Amino acid sequence: VQLVESGGGSVQSGGSLRLSCVASGYTYSTYCLAWFRQAPGKEREGVTTIDSDGSTNYADSVKGRFTISQDNAENTLYLQMNSLKPEDTAKYYCAFVPVPCRVVTTHLIEYSDWGQGTQVTVSS
Repeated sequence: VQLVESGGGSVQSGGSLRLSCVASGYTYSTYCLAWFRQAPGKEREGVTTIDSDGSTNYADSVKGRFTISQDNAENTLYLQMNSLKPEDTAKYYCAFVPVPCRVVTTHLIEYSDWGQGTQVTVSS
């Protein structure tokens, strides 16, 4: 599976960005797609997930501000980020694994495919 992110950039605090992740090379009907982020000097952090059935989950730090969605016809994953804060500054990655998200969590399964990342910088 190939994943290509885009949409990152620099915004001021309170601004919005929409990230995209185009997926290709898979035919799985069951999967988990996720957005992660990693800031310099910090560990990678899970931001949000979406299951093939459309169910979603969010980290507490982004609940109410970020929205994950997918366009199955376009094989594209989105992350709408509103009310951005300086602490949201990081490189954002999309990830894929051909199992349901609940299985990823309960069985500590690693994501099998990752994009190259897109930088998001939020200034105060």
